Amino acid sequence: MRKTLRLLQNSKIVKKYETLDVKRGKDFYYLKIRADIKNNTELYIREYMCIGDEKYSYHWQGKGGTLITRWDNAPHQKVTTFPHHKHLSDGTVVESYEIVLEKVLKSIETKLGVKP
Repeated sequence: MRKTLRLLQNSKIVKKYETLDVKRGKDFYYLKIRADIKNNTELYIREYMCIGDEKYSYHWQGKGGTLITRWDNAPHQKVTTFPHHKHLSDGTVVESYEIVLEKVLKSIETKLGVKP
């Protein structure tokens, strides 16, 4: 959980973020965050981490709610990277190798033309 917050704090593309929900236990955490991106888009982050079970959704959208890309591992799509996949703005679902927030942020940086 701290790594997620640190990534957002140090990101070149995140203007600000708001924690919408947090739940913690001895062996798990659930985190829901909305991050405002510098090009006036939003990234919604949901992470559930437990020993042996990790679920995530990184939903990048325009201000009006229009999907740009969503990365998730819900087991409802049959792709070669199952269960990891991404939903594109045109409705297609493709393989995904960006399965952690750090890679998602780098992918968005690349799409926005941010230099490393």
